[in-house]
Amino acid sequence: MFERRRILLFLAVIGPGIITANVDNDAGGIATYSVAGARFGYSLLWVLIPTTIALIVIQEMVARMGVVTGKGLSELIREEYGVKSAFFIMLALLVANFGTTIAEFAGWAASMEVFGMTRYITVPFMALSIWFLVIKGSFRIVERVLLVACLLYMGYIISGFLSRPDWLKVATHTFIPTFKWDRDFIMLTIAIIGTTITPWMQFYLQSSIAEKGIKKEQYKTSRLDVIIGCSMTDIIAFFIIVTCATTLFPLGIRINDASEAAIALKPLAGEYASTLFAISLANASVLGAIIVPLATAYYICEAMGWEAGVNKTFKEAPQFMGIYTALILISALIILIPKAPLVLLMVLSSVLNGIILPFILIFAVLLVNNRNIMGEYVNSKEYNYIAWGTVVVMISLTIALFITMFYR
Repeated sequence: MFERRRILLFLAVIGPGIITANVDNDAGGIATYSVAGARFGYSLLWVLIPTTIALIVIQEMVARMGVVTGKGLSELIREEYGVKSAFFIMLALLVANFGTTIAEFAGWAASMEVFGMTRYITVPFMALSIWFLVIKGSFRIVERVLLVACLLYMGYIISGFLSRPDWLKVATHTFIPTFKWDRDFIMLTIAIIGTTITPWMQFYLQSSIAEKGIKKEQYKTSRLDVIIGCSMTDIIAFFIIVTCATTLFPLGIRINDASEAAIALKPLAGEYASTLFAISLANASVLGAIIVPLATAYYICEAMGWEAGVNKTFKEAPQFMGIYTALILISALIILIPKAPLVLLMVLSSVLNGIILPFILIFAVLLVNNRNIMGEYVNSKEYNYIAWGTVVVMISLTIALFITMFYR
């Protein structure tokens, strides 16, 4: 009976952590991992280990704030640091998330074109479907749809095994770091971290926990939800890099996005690997196109003190629903413009997220260590070391990127 109760409690609490982390492997993220594997082989695999540790710590940190305060991150920033600070952060995030949302629709269009379907039909269909799901559905319905969709990421793991990598080389590059003073190498390092630990994740996770009403008594279960989600997302990232590093890198095949990887895999790893890669890209794009605009609507409304939530109606939360609708509509329309620079937008959104991330983390670490807000749930010293270390690393990498851009 006790075990059954624990299982029911876990099932009631899970969702925010697993969904947030898995959706982080969106179209832009998959494109970044695919390009990293194709251009530098296994050399960037080691980046995933410290990134995973940092991701778990940061996600657990903001999840804890959501459980303890019952408020979203942008709401706490506004309350503690004022409307002006919140406004400028929200403006930067809006730009980054707009690029990310475009990347999701670009990923969907590209994945459907692999199967011979035109974007002029598939993109409007997707935009209308996900808009209807959120506008007309409840938080519980949306969460269940997203949890089921997370299972389709397993396609990347299968593709990885079908590519038949040299596992000894994979293990060597995973645990022994290598670094190259090369602009593309540094940019992709930032992009991997920036697309794995994205700014929008922190806002969406904390807001979804607050909206779900998870209490302090359920904190341990919520923490497990976060750890499982973070582990899953980087296992998927690992297999995407391995797949492209095994098949494309040895032949010097340069790709610009994940759909090109799916097409290139067909003669090298077999039709099944190619199809699984494309289907998983389509699934990731749909998930990202739902969550990223949602996260944007959440944090802007919380920062401005407006009503927000999936359970609200258009009449109850017009700004929330309006922002969500506008992001989907404009992003979909841009994808339909002939010769739009989609690949550039996808990569730049990941890099921009990586540059913005340190500033978001500074606010998050300061807030989680505020005893007036968190009480006994403030960060441990170990958590603070990792969180501040992530900030320093991201700032250092960003400086290194600018140096390589101007002094080659």
